[in-house]
Amino acid sequence: MKKRSIIIATVGGACALASVLAQDEPATPYIEAIATISAVENEGRGNREAAAAWKQVIQGDSGMVVPLLQAMGDANGLASNWLVSAAQAIVDRELAAGRSLPLDEVGAFLMDTRQDPNARRLAFELIQRVDEETAAKLVPGMLNDPSTALRRDAVAGLLDEAKELVGRDKSLAATIIYRQALGAARDIDQINAAAEALRELGQAVDLPRHFGFLTHWSVIGPFDNTERAGFDEVFPPEGEIALRGEYEGKAGKVRWQDFVTADEYGMVDVNKAFGELKEVTAYAYTEYESPSDQPAELRLGCKNAWKIWLNGELVFGRDEYHRGMRIDQYKLPVSLKKGVNRLLVKLCQNEQKEDWTVQWQFQLRVCDATGTALLATNRLPTPQAEAKRRGIILENS
Repeated sequence: MKKRSIIIATVGGACALASVLAQDEPATPYIEAIATISAVENEGRGNREAAAAWKQVIQGDSGMVVPLLQAMGDANGLASNWLVSAAQAIVDRELAAGRSLPLDEVGAFLMDTRQDPNARRLAFELIQRVDEETAAKLVPGMLNDPSTALRRDAVAGLLDEAKELVGRDKSLAATIIYRQALGAARDIDQINAAAEALRELGQAVDLPRHFGFLTHWSVIGPFDNTERAGFDEVFPPEGEIALRGEYEGKAGKVRWQDFVTADEYGMVDVNKAFGELKEVTAYAYTEYESPSDQPAELRLGCKNAWKIWLNGELVFGRDEYHRGMRIDQYKLPVSLKKGVNRLLVKLCQNEQKEDWTVQWQFQLRVCDATGTALLATNRLPTPQAEAKRRGIILENS
C-alpha cells in the first residue's frame, strides 16, 4: 500500500509531526451529521438521529477523519463512542481499498495539545497502524504530554530501559531512568512499578512529596445533602473559616477536626472522619504557603460531587457522582499569591447504596503546568503509613 508522506521535525529534542497539506472542509451535510452525533445525550436521547447520521458520515472519504476527531472535544462519552466508531469505519474501508489516509493532518492534530486527549490518542493509533516506524519515533517526545494516555507509552519505554540496566548491573543508570519514569508517570501501576524498583535499589521514595499531595487538613461535617441539594446550598464554611467555630450539621453540632492522611497518593478518606454516611456534605480546609506570586495547577481526583475555593474565590466544581477517579483527574489553573493561600474543598455524598458508591474521598496536589510539584514553604513532613497501601510502604513505616 502506498503511504502518504509524513514530515518529521525535531523540536526541543522530541519528534513532532508537521502538517504539509490543507484538506478541503467537509461538505455541509457531513458537518450537520457530525453535529447530530455530537448532540447525543448520556441518557441516550438522540440515539435514533445519531444512528442515521452515523450511516451518512461513514460514506465520506478519509477527509472526514480529522473533523470526527475534532468533534470529540465537545462530546460526552456516548457521543464520543459514535464518533470513534465512525472514524474507524472510514479508516477500515479506506485502507482495505488501498487508499491513503491524511496522515499529515492527523499528525498535526496529534501535536495540538489543546485537543481532546482521547482523540489525540486515537490519532496516534491511526499513525501507528499505517507507519509504525514514525509512531515509534514519536513516543519518547510524549513523556510529558498532557494526555496521560499518550505519555503512558513513553513511561513504559523508560521502565523497560531501566529494568534492562538493572539486569546489566548498572544500578546508577537504572536509578536515574527510574526517577525520570516516576516523574512522568500518572497511572498508578506505572507509579508503583517505578517506586518499587527504586526501593529495591535502596532508594527512598516519598510519593506525597514527589507529587505535591496535600496531606494535612481540617475537616468538618456532616451537613445535609438530601436529594443532592447540598451541592448548591451554602453552608457556614463557605462564608467563613473559623476553625474554632461550631455549627448546626445534619444530625447535631459539628466542629472542625484535624485530619492527616498517610496515604501515598494523598487520599483524604472522609469516611474515616465521619463514618460511611449517605446524603451528606463535608468540607476540608488547608493553608498553602507560596514562596512567591506564581501560576500553578490544582490537580484533583474525586468521584463525588465537589467544589474548590482558593482564597475565598470559587475555582470550579462538578455535580457528578461515582464516575470513576484517577490521579490528576481534574486540572485547575490558578494563581497563587505570595504567602498563605487558603484552600477549601466541598465534598458531597449522594443517596446510592451500592458497594461501589461507598467511597467518599479526594486527593489534591499543587504543581506547575508540567505536573512538577510546587511544594509549600510550610509543608510538614510526610506522614508515615501504618500499613501497606496498594503494595507500597513508606520509608521508616
